[in-house]
Amino acid sequence: MNRLVGWLKALYFTLLSANKVAKIRGVTYGKRCQLRTKKFGSEPYLISIGDDFKTAGEVQFVTHDGAVHVLRNLYPEYHNIDSFGKITIGDNVFVGYGAIIMPNTMIGDNVIVGAGSIVKGTLESNSVYAGVPVRRICSLDAYVKRHKDNFVPTKGLNIQEKRTHLEEKFTRIEKGL
Repeated sequence: MNRLVGWLKALYFTLLSANKVAKIRGVTYGKRCQLRTKKFGSEPYLISIGDDFKTAGEVQFVTHDGAVHVLRNLYPEYHNIDSFGKITIGDNVFVGYGAIIMPNTMIGDNVIVGAGSIVKGTLESNSVYAGVPVRRICSLDAYVKRHKDNFVPTKGLNIQEKRTHLEEKFTRIEKGL
């Protein structure tokens, strides 16, 4: 019976959107958030997210440090310890594919976190971060200056219009036009 209940619970969470899973599990998040992960760790109630937050897939939130297991075995006075930390994310933040957000992390407003980053500590507002461990790459203004030639106005286009627009753009680039 326990196995059936576990299977049904897993199926239930598989069918729900990531936002719905986050809410059920206790993650606090603001308006217009688009979560594309269901990996909120074992203490999701320690995660607080502002408005306009978006993740790519496979982002993980980690609110505990399992390494204390080693200490429990070595030091009798630590036989029953655990280590936890909050994750606080500001407004207008994007976290790239496969990033891992560790305990005791605070991400400011208007931040881009690159794919595959391991994030711990304080990330200041209006900045771009990436790497293992994460480090500040540049300001948002510098990011815009470097990448504005790659920006393509496709929001509002349907799938076919977007495809046509992008194929034409890259054909022109390949031909040097």
